[in-house]
Amino acid sequence: LGTGEHWGLRIHYSAEGQGRALETGGGICKALPLLGDGPFLVINGDVFTDLDYAGLQLPAHSLGHLVLVDNPDHHPGGDFVLKQGRVLERGQPKLTFSGIGVYHPRLFQGCEAIPFPLAPLLRRHMPEGRISGEHFEGYWLDVGTPERYQLLDRMLSNGTGNQS
Repeated sequence: LGTGEHWGLRIHYSAEGQGRALETGGGICKALPLLGDGPFLVINGDVFTDLDYAGLQLPAHSLGHLVLVDNPDHHPGGDFVLKQGRVLERGQPKLTFSGIGVYHPRLFQGCEAIPFPLAPLLRRHMPEGRISGEHFEGYWLDVGTPERYQLLDRMLSNGTGNQS
């Protein structure tokens, strides 16, 4: 992607450095100086989707807004519950976190650029009603394994959109 110039963008990189990866939470915390004071979009690098990112917004009262999807075969138990636009840890039916979210920098207040996952930070603010969400029913695929990556590659190569 380089600097992003080819696509009319400016891309800045936040290097994690040598050693242990910072995970999602630590990586975002380290990148905060590059992200500014307003809400920002985070997309896991191992998802493929037809989601229209332009429509994503962070409601004024939220610290985070998660895109949830139907549970894929490899994660049948799901992660979170969506009730009236709020994301909850407990209840049924559970949906899977897509790896796509909009966050306010205040969510990371007091964090350090050390390895930590994002989910516990989100869970901490769920009882306060500060994590909102939506159920996306379009195409989404976690390509985090070689098999699922090959599935996507076949699908895109044959141009049919067929998942077989």
